[in-house]
Amino acid sequence: MSRRPTKPAAKPAAKPAKSGALKPAAKALEAAAKPVEVMGQTLERAFDPLTSAWKRAALKRADKQARQFGDTHAAAAAPQAKGDMPVSPLAVPFPRMPPIAGVEMATARAGFYKHERDDLLVMHFPDGASAGGVFTRHGVGSAPVDWCKRHLEVTKGEGVRALVVNAGCANSFTGRPGADAVRRVASAIGKRFDCRQRDVMTASTGVIGVLLDDAKIVHKLPEIEQRLTEDGWAAAARAIATTDTFPKGAYVEADIDGTKVKIGGIAKGSGMIAPDMATMLAFVVTDAAIAPAALQNLVSLYTRTTFNAVTVDGDRSTNDTLLLFATGKSGAPRITRAGDKRLADFRVKLEQVLMDLAQQLVRDGEGARKFIKVTITGAETQASARKIARTVCESPLVKTAFAGEDANWGRIVMAVGRADEPVDRDSMSVKFGPLWAAQDGLVSSTYDEGKMSAYMKKAELEVTVDVGVGRAQATMWTCDLTKRYIEINGDYRS
Repeated sequence: MSRRPTKPAAKPAAKPAKSGALKPAAKALEAAAKPVEVMGQTLERAFDPLTSAWKRAALKRADKQARQFGDTHAAAAAPQAKGDMPVSPLAVPFPRMPPIAGVEMATARAGFYKHERDDLLVMHFPDGASAGGVFTRHGVGSAPVDWCKRHLEVTKGEGVRALVVNAGCANSFTGRPGADAVRRVASAIGKRFDCRQRDVMTASTGVIGVLLDDAKIVHKLPEIEQRLTEDGWAAAARAIATTDTFPKGAYVEADIDGTKVKIGGIAKGSGMIAPDMATMLAFVVTDAAIAPAALQNLVSLYTRTTFNAVTVDGDRSTNDTLLLFATGKSGAPRITRAGDKRLADFRVKLEQVLMDLAQQLVRDGEGARKFIKVTITGAETQASARKIARTVCESPLVKTAFAGEDANWGRIVMAVGRADEPVDRDSMSVKFGPLWAAQDGLVSSTYDEGKMSAYMKKAELEVTVDVGVGRAQATMWTCDLTKRYIEINGDYRS
């Protein structure tokens, strides 16, 4: 599920994320990556499902629901007019993102929202692109996610020609009619761009349980084709937004064997954010020439340290999609292995882009006013450290304490203990930024309530917990839990 669109932020210079240098061996890189899940192939039906009366009725019911929900969306999604969805105080400016050779894009208003806003994005790769993707492991899933998984498996990520994304309707939990709607969209795009429908990737975001009215998308394709441009990143980021309060983008340049390559991407997400993955869509494009298998290894590997290391509310979505495209237009040599030493700088910069986008999701957490980094050290294994970090990040008691600017380290100790992972109570230490709250299982002798209270007023906070049983560590990012989160989600449909 995803959310309502909101007021975009201004467009000054970029604020790049930090990323440590990575030196993994080729075998480690390729072994770490999980291949795209095999969804199997299904035969396309020769008849058009819209010709059957019951499916026309389903679309009619869905449209009625969408109009009903749209009134609520319109009320909170147009802050320019009503001012009831202010830009997050943690927002970062949209970066300057130049064109990336081999991709053009356009947006349009398909009408999934009642108010004036673009809610449709099409990216076109005229000469094709390699692609890799990571998707939600949610048990329900969605029709667009199923489509991408299946066709990436069929094509092995070769020759992707287009991506179509809509906001305002998730097309999840919509059965065969939802799958048919995705197929019709891909077929129409394929005819428009002279490619096979399996070479079209799809993504949707919005209310779960509402069937996609594909006619709204197909109707806009002539307009989309006329508006295609190489320089449309900011508009693209706004078109895919739901309850986002600012558009999210990231851009860097990397070196491959002496040739400069570009890496740029956009994302959307604000609530229902949790590891594995989050309520997010993210689309990253590079002009490097990288084989699909290598792209898949890279995107799978770095998802673990970026999009799977952020959480807003502990809920994950049916529609999460991260797609990485390589157009091969930079002039750099073609790389076929993720561990190729010529990709050393590219790997660092790719993780930087993904981390930047992932952290922007947290900065735009619904109602968030605090951006919080939680690091667990001294754990028995990295998996254990990650579980403890996630438990701390998702504890409502911890998150509300941050919202109240209360350094209640007892709540953090509580969350650490209920993660059900090995810890040593008598060796445990808790630190807020540079200030010790507890050391060796006791309140710190240097604890100063005044200094701690002053630190908690900062917009960006760090918490470090050493659990005293080993040498493994993990870091996650989260935000506080405020009354505004309840307001946004309490009236989401009503």
